[in-house]
Amino acid sequence: MIVFFDGVCNLCVSSVKFIIKRDRNIKFKFVSFQSETGKKLLHLHEYKNKEFDTLILLKNEKIYTKSTAALLISKELNGLWNLLYVFIVLPKLIRDPLYLFISNNRYKWFGKKDFCWLPSPEHKSRFLE
Repeated sequence: MIVFFDGVCNLCVSSVKFIIKRDRNIKFKFVSFQSETGKKLLHLHEYKNKEFDTLILLKNEKIYTKSTAALLISKELNGLWNLLYVFIVLPKLIRDPLYLFISNNRYKWFGKKDFCWLPSPEHKSRFLE
């Protein structure tokens, strides 16, 4: 499974670190939207949206976005985080507006870097490119 994230977004980078810490079975790889690999993979999977306002999960060659991606990721995490997956029963019509409200305000609330974050050498193998 591959998680696409905004490499300049402080909230997004914190989310990646959060996932790494709780992904003890090393199920996830990561790639930033800004990277050439990220762009190529999204193009290959026919993801047309140029607005990177969502976390994207590539699982079994299928793209998942917004709250569905977040919940599918939570399902795979160690600890009680996988219990969040119960919210998948709520319609996307309810889940996604909340997700987008946070996403649309992420730079204002959490800040933005001038350059893409680079993983530590310890976790570098989990990142594509």
